[in-house]
Amino acid sequence: MTQIGIAHLSLLHLEPDELVHVTAEAGFDFVGLRVRGATPAEDIPDQSPGSVMSRATIARLQDTGVQVRDIEFLSLDGTTGREEWMPMLEAGAALGATTLTLAGQDSDLDRLGDTLAALAAEAAPYGITPALEPISYNAVSTVEQARELALAAGCHVMLDPLHLQRGGSTLAEVAALDPSLLPAIQLCDGPAELPDRIEITEPLPRGMTADGESRKVESRALRLVPGDGEFPLHDLLCAVTRGTPVSLEVPNAGLVSRLGDLGYARRLRASAEAVLAGVDNG
Repeated sequence: MTQIGIAHLSLLHLEPDELVHVTAEAGFDFVGLRVRGATPAEDIPDQSPGSVMSRATIARLQDTGVQVRDIEFLSLDGTTGREEWMPMLEAGAALGATTLTLAGQDSDLDRLGDTLAALAAEAAPYGITPALEPISYNAVSTVEQARELALAAGCHVMLDPLHLQRGGSTLAEVAALDPSLLPAIQLCDGPAELPDRIEITEPLPRGMTADGESRKVESRALRLVPGDGEFPLHDLLCAVTRGTPVSLEVPNAGLVSRLGDLGYARRLRASAEAVLAGVDNG
C-alpha cells in the first residue's frame, strides 16, 4: 500500500510539533518538516537536537507513530556550504529523517555537482540522502538535469508535478528514471497553463510574501488540491514505480482558512487516495 504524507508547506503556519499532531489526526503515514527557511525571511523555529522544538516534535512523533521522511529546505546557490547543511543534518537525524530536499540555484553546474557530492558525503553518516528537486525557475529546472547531477553525486531526485508542468519536463523523462532515485513524489494540482497574474489576498505565514512573478507565487502560495486542476497526475503516477510514497505539497491559504487545519489535511488525504485509486484501477 502506498504511503501518503504531507509536506510542511501545505500548513506552513503550524509549528513542527503541531503539524505532526494534525498529520496523525488526518491519517497520514509520514510528514515532511522544514528545519530551515526557504528564504532568509522565513521564520522557522530552532530544531537543533535537544532544543525545545526538537524535543516537543520527537515526543509527538513517538506518541502518534508518524514518521519524518524528509526535511527541507536547502538551496545550493554557489555560496551554500557546511554552515548551512550541517545544522539541518543534525536536526533531521534527531527526527529520524532519511531525505533532505534541496534545490539547485547555482548556474555553474560543475560547481553545483561538487557541492552536491560534498553534501551527500557528509549526509551519509546521518542516514540522510539529499534529494535534488528540479524547480522551474531555478538553474536546475528539468528532470534530466537533476538526474545527471544526482547520479554523479550519489543523491536522489524529488519530483513535484507543478515544476514538471511549468519547467517543461516530460513523462517519458520521469519514466526513464531509475526507481532507486525516487524516495517519494510530491502531489499537487493546478491549471494546465500558468496564469498571467496571481493575486493572493490571505495573509501568508512565516514572513512569506506573495509578490514576484506568477510561477513563484503559485509555487509558494496557491496550488490546487489533487483532482481539482488539470495536471496529468494519473499519468505521472503511472510513470513511477507503483508504491512510491507520495507527499502532499499544496499551499492554499484560502482553503485552509475555510476548512481549518485538520479539515484541510483530511481533504488532502482524501484527494490523494482518490488519485491513487484511479491509478490502481487502471
